Amino acid sequence: MATESLRGAYGQTLLKLGRENPDLVVLDADLAKSTQTMVFAREFAGRFIDMGLSEQDMVSTAAGIALTGKTVFASSFCAFLIGRVFDQVRQSVCYNQANVKLVGTHAGLGVGEDGATHQSLEDVALARTLPGMTVIVPADAIETAQAVEFAAATPGPFFIRLVRGNLTTLFGPEHRFVLGQAPVLRDGTEITLVAMGAMVEKALQAAELLASGKISAAVIDFSSLKPLDGDTLLRFARKTGRVLTVEDHSLRGGLGGACAEFLAQHCPVPMTLMGMDDQFGRSGKPEDLYAHFKLAAGDIAAAARLLLSRP
Repeated sequence: MATESLRGAYGQTLLKLGRENPDLVVLDADLAKSTQTMVFAREFAGRFIDMGLSEQDMVSTAAGIALTGKTVFASSFCAFLIGRVFDQVRQSVCYNQANVKLVGTHAGLGVGEDGATHQSLEDVALARTLPGMTVIVPADAIETAQAVEFAAATPGPFFIRLVRGNLTTLFGPEHRFVLGQAPVLRDGTEITLVAMGAMVEKALQAAELLASGKISAAVIDFSSLKPLDGDTLLRFARKTGRVLTVEDHSLRGGLGGACAEFLAQHCPVPMTLMGMDDQFGRSGKPEDLYAHFKLAAGDIAAAARLLLSRP
């Protein structure tokens, strides 16, 4: 299957939106090549600001520009965009409901050899806690482009989380991103695998492994993390009676936490949460890191079998 760069899809979508909307402004923090905002900068130099290595200033400036009526995208690595700038995101962007779209790239273990300092594993948890913040974690380039277009057309704060490497294209051009709706990529009757971002493909691979053992696993892409698609989650929790979440992120406050919070109130079922368990990442090739931290397809399938064995 074909793979595409989510960062590339982001840059090309910004370029398209820039041609359509003269009030679109883009800011970056000395990483325009890495985040692919350079594609926008080449054509719209007058609407692009490189803030240098000053992420706090970038987000505060983005909020100020947005409050003049502009739509503003601000980008950096996830590790810097949310963690380093949490106070500015909270006070300047969310408190003011500023029309700022924070697009973080290089999220999770997929950063690879850059190591623990650059592997953002807490960003979703931080963003989810902020009132008025919409959180999106696309699973492929098509979903990325559509999520960016949706964010640009929708007032208010957004956080979109992208990975460094290419991901397999899971959706066709007919796909339509809908905020608050989680696409069901595979139906199943015995267990539900819930994933986001780079883990969606691995959940699909795990479902194939389970199918070879006559286990029917549903796979759901929770790219819209906030708001959460409680209806779909509830339907499959009731249908399968088992839910396993998998994320390239801390277990605390991320996808697993969001699903557990919802199901604890509406339909408690046996659950397994897979992700980073109170630990930092480390340097290595992405696939080696997924294997080391037990987030490969085989690990997901094994965890699903164990969950199914529970009473």
